[in-house]
Amino acid sequence: MASSSAPVKPLSVSEQLQQLNAARKIVLENPTYYDRIVKGILPIIGPSSPVELRRWGADFLAESLGTPALSTRDKENLTVSILETLRSLVENPNEDPLVLKASILAAASAYSVVVRWIIHNSYHIESWEHIMAIKSSILRIWDTAVTPVKICCIKFVQRVVLAQTASNGIGPNYNGLDVSLSMIPAGHPVLDPRLLEAEAAGLLDRMLSVLQDNSSDALLVDATLNLLSILIRTRPSTSNRITNVVLNFNPLKLANSPMTPRNKVLIRSMEKTTRMLLLHLLKRDPNNQLTPRIQQHIDRLVRSRAEIFDEANRKRALVEQPQAGQGDAKRQKVDGAVPQLQIPPLAPGPQSLAAVFTLTQNLGLQAFDVTQVPIGFASRISVRTLAGLDQQLLDQAINGIRGRLTTLQTTVVPIQPPVMSAETSPLGVEDDDDDYEPNFYAAEDTEQILNKLDTAPPDIPPEQADEENTLAPLGQFQLPPPPLLDPDTANKIGQVTASRIFGPLTVLEEPPARKQRAGINRLAASTYDRDAWLTLITRLATRSTAGLERNSAVKEEELDQPRVAINNMIREMLYNYILEDWRRRIEIAVAWLCEEWYNDQLTKRSQLSDAPLYYETWALRLVDGFISFATAQDKVLTRFLAEIPELSPALLGRLKSLCGDPTTVQLALTTLLYMVMMRPPVKEIALDTVAAIWLEYEDARPLAAKYLVKFRPGFIEAQKALAEGGNGNGTPAAAT
Repeated sequence: MASSSAPVKPLSVSEQLQQLNAARKIVLENPTYYDRIVKGILPIIGPSSPVELRRWGADFLAESLGTPALSTRDKENLTVSILETLRSLVENPNEDPLVLKASILAAASAYSVVVRWIIHNSYHIESWEHIMAIKSSILRIWDTAVTPVKICCIKFVQRVVLAQTASNGIGPNYNGLDVSLSMIPAGHPVLDPRLLEAEAAGLLDRMLSVLQDNSSDALLVDATLNLLSILIRTRPSTSNRITNVVLNFNPLKLANSPMTPRNKVLIRSMEKTTRMLLLHLLKRDPNNQLTPRIQQHIDRLVRSRAEIFDEANRKRALVEQPQAGQGDAKRQKVDGAVPQLQIPPLAPGPQSLAAVFTLTQNLGLQAFDVTQVPIGFASRISVRTLAGLDQQLLDQAINGIRGRLTTLQTTVVPIQPPVMSAETSPLGVEDDDDDYEPNFYAAEDTEQILNKLDTAPPDIPPEQADEENTLAPLGQFQLPPPPLLDPDTANKIGQVTASRIFGPLTVLEEPPARKQRAGINRLAASTYDRDAWLTLITRLATRSTAGLERNSAVKEEELDQPRVAINNMIREMLYNYILEDWRRRIEIAVAWLCEEWYNDQLTKRSQLSDAPLYYETWALRLVDGFISFATAQDKVLTRFLAEIPELSPALLGRLKSLCGDPTTVQLALTTLLYMVMMRPPVKEIALDTVAAIWLEYEDARPLAAKYLVKFRPGFIEAQKALAEGGNGNGTPAAAT
């Protein structure tokens, strides 16, 4: 009992942070724990808690409200539960700036969620009061806070303006996250659209005051400009006002002050952010009535920036040269005079090729080893030097080298008389013999002596003679065979090769939204863009090893592990690439399956019974992948099934899984109706699938029955008759 009643030692701040970080790891792995963990930490991150815990708690709240892993309903429940804690953190007059910054970011994420919550739950007045108090506190501290907190306040105000203005209906409406004034019904007991819209207009003016005053605070200016793009795109009522303010803003105002390094950075930052925003507006809406004015402003910014920084980096002006006859006589310059190039003649004796073409007399340059300079660098130096060389100097150098070559050609090398010895003397007398008379040397003239020397055998050194005696005729040289690759190494190399094929897709530009088609006589890959590269990838996947699968020398059952061909590796990577953004890459999937279908048809014609077919396999995998992410608005699934070359009962049967969700029943049946009406060859297969849906899914029967009555009259009556005669409980026999 004594041990059980002992007081529990409280945890230190570092130990609590350790536990909180462990909890964060849990929710990152499984988002379903967000609600429990957030509600569990609320008591320990209040205003009276240590500042370290408050900082961690505010960051975690901002992270929880901003995560896309939670559904709309879960995020609403989570937001409503933490509003009171957020309000206490924001209203604390002595709050830490880091805590205040994270709390404001959390409030920015929470505002639109609370507005949507109040639209559908007008009875919950307490939540609206909390968010109004949070908004008042943030607007009050906006002007007096430090710069990082001010930037967070601007972000909060942007979210308020987005929620309290009318939407254009084409903005990012993912899962209902885009909340606007258009969602508020008329006569709402809590929300008055007129008051909210007026408040949003005032907050937008306050937000734009940074640009209207031509502020020099680059952080605030850049933060404001970066947040205006989404307002212009999704809120038509604010676009003209924002665009006019941006066009009247002068990001180069600091150019009138001393051009310090700090001012240079600020000018470059504000000018680039302004220019990028205007370029984005031109790209998004090239038919806007303000397009000419925006283009003129962009050109003016580019020209002004170039003038400012070129002037700042310009060297001092050249001092005016004195006129002829003035100043120092040694510095007089004669117009039109060309310096003379001194080319010394060659020294007597044999010369090397380098000596013939050497123009400098500097011994250091002559001893320099030019082969140490990289070839590319040497070529650039040579081209630049020749481009800036005076023509007359070049002519002098050419004439000098030509003169040297002429001199070498006309010079006769003097023949040295042979050294005589007792063995080589024509008279058998040594030169050193005192009794020898030089007058008798002329007994044979020079020509006779040279003839004897020519007919005499050459003097070969003993080492060379031995080497020549040992040399034998060389045989044919062959390189050693390369080492054999085992299947494991070949698979790894194939994976690396396949992954490198997808590397250019990260740098190639996306094709335009409205791309002009070249027609049936076009070349498959002639534009050198992303579409051309994707065409190449699909051809590599479908045709790189066509006809070779059955001719492999090694059977797969003889290997330690299954062998994966490189075309299957490319197929797997192409499948993953399409699923990363399948709604935008439906055309790639259709093109790939067309190539697969064409390759299968060629394989069938070649009468190779054991050759594999790939179209059906990968079409089923793609449909399964699309269906797992499909929503009720994904009509691209209908387009995909309508454009692929061949449909089978298995492919259309995959649509039955959509009927398990009431929200996607209409998508499945509408797709099948489209196949019935627009693809007559698969009409019966599509109707069979509709009939199977009617039999298996109770919720889908009303809509399925509507189509069956029109295209298969009598089917439902027959099934009901079978049900009454089969089990007597009203359930169709096929369903049981």
